[in-house]
Amino acid sequence: MEPFISIYQGVLLAGCDEVGRGPLAGDVVAAAVILDPENPIEGLDDSKKLSEKRRELLFDEIKIKAKSWFIARASVEEIDRINILQASLLAMTRAVEGLHIQPEHVLVDGNKLPKCKYAAEAVVKGDSRVAAISAASILAKVTRDREMILLDKEYPGYGFADHKGYPTQIHMDALDKLGVTEIHRRSYAPVRNKIEQMKLF
Repeated sequence: MEPFISIYQGVLLAGCDEVGRGPLAGDVVAAAVILDPENPIEGLDDSKKLSEKRRELLFDEIKIKAKSWFIARASVEEIDRINILQASLLAMTRAVEGLHIQPEHVLVDGNKLPKCKYAAEAVVKGDSRVAAISAASILAKVTRDREMILLDKEYPGYGFADHKGYPTQIHMDALDKLGVTEIHRRSYAPVRNKIEQMKLF
């Protein structure tokens, strides 16, 4: 993990991150984590840099060892209504507010801050620089990936278990063949365009 020089040593710190801005389908999921310095977790990193097997192992370890953690979301309907940026911030707000221990400071991945009643700071590339944000990114990604695997069974033929809703060629071909489902984000151009095409026939 890249070193992160923080002035908040000794402060009860929460890390927060979200997963799922890019996909055409499914909720955006966020997590917040307060780690326990006396119960360290080895190998934390940006969830995208870890193997699926490693993420799964760390997911369980984080839930056991962290002082507090909470996973939240914003729905497809909320994404379409308020846009993906605002929905991502909303999911992160819900994650931080869900912690059963109140943090003294919150570090959030990226360059935007969600509404938060605590002192907070945005950290660019925080998921690879701040252990608590890395932990949050792992909880969020594993949770969302598992949900997309379940949705693959509910909506067969789209390949959700493989691409997790991202706009791969397989996904785009499935939209052409099978149409738009209720879990697709209608505010996203590829989905919106597909709906408009269907209206022409």
